[in-house]
Amino acid sequence: MKYRTERDSMGEMQVPADRYWAAQTQRSLQNFQIGDEIMPREITQAFGMLKKAAAVANFQLGKLDESKMHTIVHACDEVISGRLNDHFPLVVWQTGSGTQSNMNANEVIANRGNEIAGTTMLHPNDDVNMSQSSNDTFPTAMHIAAVLQIEDKLLPVIDTFIKTLKTLEKNHEGVVKSGRTHLQDATPISFSQEISGWRNMIEKARDMLKLSLPGLKELALGGTAVGTGLNAPKEFGVEVARAVSQVTGKTFTTAENKFHALTAKDELVFAHGALKALAANLMKISNDIRWLASGPRCGLGEILIPENEPGSSIMPGKVNPTQCESLTMVAVQVMANDTAVGIAASQGNFQLNVYMPVCIYNFLQSVRLLADGMKSFNENCLSGIKADREKMKQNLHNSLMLVTALNPYIGYDNAAKTVKKAHAEGISLKEACVSLGYLTEERFDEVFKPEEMV
Repeated sequence: MKYRTERDSMGEMQVPADRYWAAQTQRSLQNFQIGDEIMPREITQAFGMLKKAAAVANFQLGKLDESKMHTIVHACDEVISGRLNDHFPLVVWQTGSGTQSNMNANEVIANRGNEIAGTTMLHPNDDVNMSQSSNDTFPTAMHIAAVLQIEDKLLPVIDTFIKTLKTLEKNHEGVVKSGRTHLQDATPISFSQEISGWRNMIEKARDMLKLSLPGLKELALGGTAVGTGLNAPKEFGVEVARAVSQVTGKTFTTAENKFHALTAKDELVFAHGALKALAANLMKISNDIRWLASGPRCGLGEILIPENEPGSSIMPGKVNPTQCESLTMVAVQVMANDTAVGIAASQGNFQLNVYMPVCIYNFLQSVRLLADGMKSFNENCLSGIKADREKMKQNLHNSLMLVTALNPYIGYDNAAKTVKKAHAEGISLKEACVSLGYLTEERFDEVFKPEEMV
């Protein structure tokens, strides 16, 4: 491998000749050989966006000349497109401020820009990082990446998931089945009502997620090192937020209090709480579905789910609810990530949070897993669910909790005696009720209508 010599304030470093990064990135690459977790590509893209926006803002404010601005914008567009991903090698487990990833972006954009210009015109600190600090760029990149992934990747999948549930709900209107509480038989419910509960759980989680977006759309840029905005024009925060909005197509604003924006990560905690709520609801729905599909002969067997692949290496013909298992594992990971995000956000020492890379790594993984997991589940399981109407009817009429309908006619205590007799003797509720003398056969038939109990 061929190397070239790059310099920073600490001296010379040998850098691979075919890479655009420079001395500070190389130092980080050598000093933090920890794990395989590369800084998320969503953060790489967000850095391209914010550096582009910063160049535009600096030009508009008279800080950066036009030729440098255009050159930075050109290089940033390549970063945004993903063309330069191989030039962003740093791991998550680096400085807690993300300084080295900020410098990675500065160095790559400067060196690529100089190559585009055919001359050395850009300096990574003086030009690409103009009016900025790692302390305000990294939290800005976090917010940009979080908003883009939630709005462009996760919310569309959630909407499709809800649409599928609405279709299932409509297709199963009028299908009455046994309800269950505490894993025990309960009073009847229609299958469409059960599905409506699932649907509303996802709708509520979606609404909570949307509620978190305004906080994420506030940007720290303009605060520079400690929130005072040292070395940045007074109007920089407003101008760069406007430029970020133009680059992303989203409406971002400058954070009102930069001291808060640099040291606190509560907006990410709040948003991840909504992701955790979504994960909790998906866990519940997935478990309901695999319980209802259990069998095929010795379980509940009230619904049929798509058979996607063989389920056993030893038991021929066995098919398992694998999509349910996959989605519940996603939910477990998201719940675990919530702990990491919360603890990381609590580590704001004085004017800076120093756990930002691990915070956004877990946050973005949660968004990615939820979006991919829900898409897979929707396509390979949820959209293909069908009710086994005969099994539902059989279980419904075999449920002893239908006796609840008799409470107004024979009283709670007598209804309880009816259930106990029917269960002990293996007879129907009607037989038990009539033999105990609580109702005649004719009267029982008049008041006992399970399908009307929903």
